[in-house]
Amino acid sequence: MTQLPEVLTIGETMALVAPVLAEPLETAEEFRVDTAGAEANVAAHLAALGRRAAWAGRVGDDALGRRVVRHLHDRGVDTRWIEADDAAPTGVYFKDPGRGVHYYRAGSAASRMDPSFLGGLPLDTARVVHVSGITPALSASCGALVDDLIERVAASPAKLSFDVNHRSALWQEGAARGRLQELAARADIVFVGLDEAEALWGTVTPDAVRALLPEPALLVVKDGAVGATEFRAGADSGSTQVPAMSVDVVEAVGAGDAFAAGYLDALLAGGGPSERLAAGHARAVTVLGDTADFPRAATTTRSTR
Repeated sequence: MTQLPEVLTIGETMALVAPVLAEPLETAEEFRVDTAGAEANVAAHLAALGRRAAWAGRVGDDALGRRVVRHLHDRGVDTRWIEADDAAPTGVYFKDPGRGVHYYRAGSAASRMDPSFLGGLPLDTARVVHVSGITPALSASCGALVDDLIERVAASPAKLSFDVNHRSALWQEGAARGRLQELAARADIVFVGLDEAEALWGTVTPDAVRALLPEPALLVVKDGAVGATEFRAGADSGSTQVPAMSVDVVEAVGAGDAFAAGYLDALLAGGGPSERLAAGHARAVTVLGDTADFPRAATTTRSTR
């Protein structure tokens, strides 16, 4: 029997279209098609680290959706819990170098997910279930899915990992502040960048973020090139700060997903606070963009428990 995943990630993955060269969309002649999705990136990084990781989500029953599924499968991600929707398309995301990005995800197959999507997922057997603050912003039904997911995971042996991942363009003005704080407070493990915490809540230090979010057993506040701080609740309460590695940044997009994967991998291996933070930093510096584009993991995997 095929083994079940240690880590299950849930969210939207889109097709990513970008010029091969760093030139404007309007004049570029050659393009590459890849995948882009925070939760799928985490799964792909974990698979590359030897973990059994799955991404669950919905894509369109179309060429781009099939391409997304194949791309993730080729990188060692368990794709058994991906649904194809024949009534809605796969979301698409265009990069326009020097001019930003363009999303075409309204009405996407993923945005139509609701709590019923959770019915067949292996929530009771995963060690970690990972979701981000992008998913509840996609639609009211996706927001309901995340609420139900948190309740189901709380009643299971799994830990709920939540990356705040604030994307202001997805939210109505003022809506993200309270909603993302509420969801983070209900998670076991929370990742948040200090810059996004300041934009959302006006918190300018890691300690201020912890004061706002005292509930999570593990709160990781990332501060770019400065480092990251882990706060712990319970019997092992306290905090640990580890400086970031000194590297030349090629592209920062996607580094947060890589950090989360490295951290979770070390956590599952029983590593201590400094090891977990160092593993997050180490994985983040491998990122060259917002997709986990690296070879499939070896066939040997680590023990799950």
